Amino acid sequence: MNTSYITDYYNNYNEDERTKSRHGSVEFTTNMKYIRQYVPQGAKILDVGAGTGVYSMALAMDGYDVHAVELVEHNIEVFRENLKACGAEIPVEQGNALDLSRFADESFDAVLLFGPLYHLYTKEDKLTVLREAKRIVKPGGRIFAAYCMNEATIIQYIFAGDGSEMMDYLTRGLLTADYHCISEPAEIFELVRLEDIDELNREAGLKREKIVASDLFTRYIKDRLPNFSEAVYQAYVKYHLSICERPDLIGATNHSLDILTKE
Repeated sequence: MNTSYITDYYNNYNEDERTKSRHGSVEFTTNMKYIRQYVPQGAKILDVGAGTGVYSMALAMDGYDVHAVELVEHNIEVFRENLKACGAEIPVEQGNALDLSRFADESFDAVLLFGPLYHLYTKEDKLTVLREAKRIVKPGGRIFAAYCMNEATIIQYIFAGDGSEMMDYLTRGLLTADYHCISEPAEIFELVRLEDIDELNREAGLKREKIVASDLFTRYIKDRLPNFSEAVYQAYVKYHLSICERPDLIGATNHSLDILTKE
């Protein structure tokens, strides 16, 4: 796993600002809804790839016992600064999702993978992360695995502008014949389809409780969202939450959330 591209990216990216934006808030609100639905308050949660601590701190303030692991030192520094402001006590360690050996078997009620699977480019690495999460989660516990989806990127970015990006991708061999993006570390994000996720779950021995479109059409209209009145924005969030579980729409989302248990 080449971590240099990831480190460089997050050293220059303001994750706090994204999650506080209207489009980022939809994803955050959706994910928090399902964590609260499936994990009882007070449960012990490991946030793997915790970033700057947005989810960790929100869950700690909700009364969960949160522990955090993050790869990028810059994010850890921001996380610890944010902790001073919110007053929560969260152990934050530098670490890699591919190796959670510091944690005992069946030691957490829930494991969050909100980020690691975005940046792993081989099936073997993805399976390693899922199996590590499976090992450390208790029987009956939940794993929340977030993915970046292929088609949203094709429509919003590769066919953006005059479409010349598409020709560039084709020339560089970064698209399969059926338009599945072939990611490399320099591209930062690994993109998947639902059938890819299903195959990973089968091989990892994980059972799906539910899969959710965390932001669905939100990023398609993100330039419009700042112009909505608060009432219109809240109506949009309500609409989004009413359709985010629809199986016919999952493939169109930018970010999906797979809620899993051990088989």
